[in-house]
Amino acid sequence: MLLFLDIDGTLLPFGSAGPYPVYETPFERGAAHPLLTRVDPALGPRLLALGCELVWATTWLDEANEVMAPWLGLPPLPVVDWPEEVARPGPLHWKTRPLVAWAAGRPFVWLDDEITGADRDWVAAHHPGRALLHRVDHRVGLTDADFAWVAGWVSGRGGSAGP
Repeated sequence: MLLFLDIDGTLLPFGSAGPYPVYETPFERGAAHPLLTRVDPALGPRLLALGCELVWATTWLDEANEVMAPWLGLPPLPVVDWPEEVARPGPLHWKTRPLVAWAAGRPFVWLDDEITGADRDWVAAHHPGRALLHRVDHRVGLTDADFAWVAGWVSGRGGSAGP
C-alpha cells in the first residue's frame, strides 16, 4: 500500500513553537532549511511502522530526500514528479489527479493539509482501489490521532474517509 506524504502543513506544522530535540546528528541538522527544527524527528520511525510504501507528494520534490528524509531517519523515497501544467481552477486539489495516476489502481493513503470533500469524491469515482485521503491540521501537523486513524485504516479496522 502506498502512502503519499506532503511536507508543508503535514510534517512541518505552520503553528509549531518547535524546535524538537535531536540526539543523533548524521549531518548538521537544521542547517539545510530554516524551519526544519519544527519537524518532529520521531515522525520518521512512526511513518515506517505503518508498513506502507512511503512516497513524497510535495512541492519539495528532490529536496525532500536531501533535507527531510535524513532529518526523519528515512531512506530516500520515491518522489511524485508533478506535471508542468496542472489544473488549478475548481474545488479539486491540483495533486489529486496526478496521485491517482501515480497509484495506478493500487491502494493508497494520502496525508495532506489541503484535502477536501471534492478530492475524496473524485478519487472514489476515478480510483478502483481503496484510498484514504486524510486531512492533517496544518497548525499542528501529524498527531497521535492522525497516526491512529491511518493505522486503523491500513489494517482494515478503520473507516473509509479521514477527517
